Amino acid sequence: MNTNTSTRAQEFREQLARRVIVADGAMGTMLYSRGVFINRCFDELNLSSADMVRQIHQEYVKAGAEILETNTFGATRQRLGAFGFAEKLKAINQAGVKLAREAANGNAYVAGAVGPLNVRIEPLGPTSFAEARAAFREQIDVLLEAGVDLLIFETFGNLDELREAVYAGYDAAGGEIPMIAQVTIDDFGHLPGGTDTETFTREMNTWPVDVIGLNCSVGPKATLETVERMIEFTTKPLSAMPNAGLPMRVEGRNIYLCSPEYMSQYARRLLWAGVKVIGGCCGTTPEHIKLIRSETRSLQPLQKKLAVTVEEPKVKAHALTPVPVAEKSQVGAKIAAGKFVTFVEILPPRGVDATREIAGAKLCAEHGIDAINVPDGPRASARMSAQVTCQLIQAQAGIEAVNHFCCRDRNILGIQSELLGAHGAGVRNLICITGDPPRMGAYPDATAVFDVDAIGLVNIVRNLNHGLDIGGNPMGSQTALLIGVGANPGALNMDEEIRRFEWKVEAGAEYVVTQPVFDLDLLEAFLKRIEHVKIPVLCGIWPLTSYRNAEFMVNELRVPVPEQFMERMRRVDNAEKAREEGVAIAREMVSRVSKMVQGAQLSAPFGRYQMAIDVADAIESR
Repeated sequence: MNTNTSTRAQEFREQLARRVIVADGAMGTMLYSRGVFINRCFDELNLSSADMVRQIHQEYVKAGAEILETNTFGATRQRLGAFGFAEKLKAINQAGVKLAREAANGNAYVAGAVGPLNVRIEPLGPTSFAEARAAFREQIDVLLEAGVDLLIFETFGNLDELREAVYAGYDAAGGEIPMIAQVTIDDFGHLPGGTDTETFTREMNTWPVDVIGLNCSVGPKATLETVERMIEFTTKPLSAMPNAGLPMRVEGRNIYLCSPEYMSQYARRLLWAGVKVIGGCCGTTPEHIKLIRSETRSLQPLQKKLAVTVEEPKVKAHALTPVPVAEKSQVGAKIAAGKFVTFVEILPPRGVDATREIAGAKLCAEHGIDAINVPDGPRASARMSAQVTCQLIQAQAGIEAVNHFCCRDRNILGIQSELLGAHGAGVRNLICITGDPPRMGAYPDATAVFDVDAIGLVNIVRNLNHGLDIGGNPMGSQTALLIGVGANPGALNMDEEIRRFEWKVEAGAEYVVTQPVFDLDLLEAFLKRIEHVKIPVLCGIWPLTSYRNAEFMVNELRVPVPEQFMERMRRVDNAEKAREEGVAIAREMVSRVSKMVQGAQLSAPFGRYQMAIDVADAIESR
């Protein structure tokens, strides 16, 4: 193996350990859309239609794909032989790697794609395990010689056959090349032969591969549900590259009906579940990958060269002693004193009139609420800036505000400028978040920046609090910003959630506000896992307004709601009673969590501020 390939392999593994990596989408679908008949040998097009294949790769790179799969899915001797191209095996695979490498141009990893042999192997057919391994080895040797960065084994329905493919790759590369092994499943998460999710996941977990996962299959829904089960039975990173649903025959052509927007919504859920390599299979296009890439940037932005780094010697030489938490704000003083803190969330107005929001803040102040938490462009909506809303509330309602500050809309220059401006305007309380992706709002084509994520943002604020810019250069003065962050006790991949939370604390977080919590068992488990961190926790409490609102929590926000609460909301027969029941549930929750945490963030759904105040009344001591 040449040195360059070895270096790229190491780089891929390092990136995989740090973040999500986006793969490309369908090659066959794109060729089909260009008029290539379904009965053609798509792999041979590497020789006869090289420009077409290269162009498709380039479109995926432009869309944001970081892994390009070579057009060699069926380029084993058995499958090529069905078209009379068996003797061109080496040329086809070499050309496949060359075209992907040219299109990648250093901006994507080139993955050698290997698919099933399309023959029956023992004990169901005449092909032995040894023969299958030799057939895979023949193709893999060519792919490695041509210089792929990794291998992807995909769309396997037979676990025995996939095992032979994997070990052919391991025998050929000796573990130096990263390998991804993927199976295809039915609606129930079973392999075509009936093997269930637990069985195939446990088996694949023992193999010498870097990633295991799913591709093709029946669409994103079944893929998500199966991935959520696989997490329980493996220690390896997971991949997901689902079809865009099942194809429909329309006027003689196979059409996949899952839109890019639909696929991106499931991509977000797959990322929440902990998937580390994500892309698409049949029916997906560069437009699908573009939106999937946008989701990954919003949930886990790329670690760019612009990411915050601080040289220790410079920091030690020039950093100012930060202002103590108790002196930063009234909220900081209460947190430092160990007292229970209550926030109420008030959204910025959609226009320029903040009268209603200020009146709501005054009402909260009159009832002893400590601060108003103002989201920053919630669900990617265009509203009055959170910082200005905070200034108006503090000036006109007589209560401190907490400024949500997200990374979506600002580069690192804008971030620093606005943070300095917030401090200068007297807005001292922050919650640092990554931000919702633009596709969630009314302007899905808006450009997301995401120079850093919430962890990088906390680093920036910490530096400013030490009187330094992000390069560690002294500014001559310092900010006194109280640094809050978010966390999700109901995260599907709790290991990843805890890991990111610890990084936020290491970066300088001083308190944490959770996502809405309805399941106390999840909160208790979360608190137990972070008890070594020792920063105050404010629990998110959301008064439900209807059964539909509860379903939205579960299905869209992925916030677990126990069945007993769902049933209580289901039983009420009118809107007023539903809101009363939602407040009753929230009061029960806040009364119970007040003994477990140091504060509560209360939502005021749809601007119903009195609902939040009614919940706050259940807190025994504030």
